[in-house]
Amino acid sequence: MCLWAPLAAAEPLTLTQLIELARMKDGRVKSAESELRVLRGKYQEARWAWFPRIESTFAVAGPTPEARNDGLGGPPTTAATYMYDLDFGQPGVMFRAEAQGVLPIYTFGKLDALSELGAKGVEVGQALQVRAQDEAELQVAQAYWGLQFARAGKKSLEETLKRLEDADTTIKRLRAEQSEQVTQMDVYKVEFFREQARSRGGAARAGESYALAAIRLLIDQPKGTLEIAEQDIPEPAGSLPPVEALLGQAVLSRPEVKAIDAGLGLRDREVFIRERMFLPDFGIAGFARWMWTTSTTRQRSPFAYDPYNDLSAGFALVGRYTWDFPIKAAQLEQARAEYEKLERERELLLNAIRLEVSKAHADLGDALERASHQIEAEKSSRRWATSAFAAFDVGTADTRELVDSFTALAVSSVEKGHAFHDVQVGLHTLTKAVGSPVALLPGPVKAPKSDALQPK
Repeated sequence: MCLWAPLAAAEPLTLTQLIELARMKDGRVKSAESELRVLRGKYQEARWAWFPRIESTFAVAGPTPEARNDGLGGPPTTAATYMYDLDFGQPGVMFRAEAQGVLPIYTFGKLDALSELGAKGVEVGQALQVRAQDEAELQVAQAYWGLQFARAGKKSLEETLKRLEDADTTIKRLRAEQSEQVTQMDVYKVEFFREQARSRGGAARAGESYALAAIRLLIDQPKGTLEIAEQDIPEPAGSLPPVEALLGQAVLSRPEVKAIDAGLGLRDREVFIRERMFLPDFGIAGFARWMWTTSTTRQRSPFAYDPYNDLSAGFALVGRYTWDFPIKAAQLEQARAEYEKLERERELLLNAIRLEVSKAHADLGDALERASHQIEAEKSSRRWATSAFAAFDVGTADTRELVDSFTALAVSSVEKGHAFHDVQVGLHTLTKAVGSPVALLPGPVKAPKSDALQPK
């Protein structure tokens, strides 16, 4: 599915599309992706640590004095060849090329551990990227359902205003008929509550604008047309799974746990490397050297010294070691301390996850319970408002009863929408806390009791 087409065509975006966009384009996700690229680069660097580091030198030097003999180390054949005078003869140019390197063949496991360390670093980066995506998903879901709640509030407000307009029309008709059922005070009451209802429209519009601004930020679309699909907040149905099962699932699924477990593996490899630094490295060293000077005679005897011309190459088995015992010991202690510190941080993280899951579970349970009660409350208030208006129309109810019923209907409608909104946000919050999707179990709406918040 192409995510760019809806944006280009200004078609309404659904929650699923917004989540996909946020998981791809949120600033935190992009930052995590860049950090992951850095860690992958470090991993590749660690994988190729065995590759010999070949150093080469190329040079053109001069002028060089004339130095000629018979090529066998014999006496100079030209006057300019003699030293300690100012006769340089025919100066020349020296060309030089040299290369050398060491191929490690045995390092007591340090190179393998370094590669494993780099791989663990990539695992950390991937887990942190998932965490950033989960945070973006939760926040865009919160903004989406906040937008739908604001829209539902506007509709509820319009319905209340319509009922008050009908009541105002009826009161004015009865006043024109000089009915004793209503007084001028009743007219004032209805006008007061109507203006009160209209004043609430600004809050709904502000909530809608804020939610849209948040969505733009999360999907990185600061400009252009943005249409969000209009959706009724679904009525919750089902019950919460036990919190104990969710706690176990969180330990396996949370990206933070995966990141810190990979970090422990990384620190373990670092300790191993620091321990093995007390042992030497063995390798094969090689070199090649070439020099040629235009103003000299190349010596053909191996016993003749020739600083101007050379052609040689060779290999050797070498061992390399640095004798900085105090520094190695300090670095090893630091690595062990970092490992122990990360172990303590893992324990703190698991406790924090337990608290987060328990709180999200309790909040969702509260929202489900409120939704169940508010559904019935809204039904009762709607029947009350209908009966009160009918009774008022026939003259058997006063204005106060009518306004009270309308107020109760407006409040119950808003509270029901608020509870439905909290259930949807709570599901996304619990999903983020657990690290994997959470769905309500089939059955009546209820929140199971749990002692998860009690210390063990």
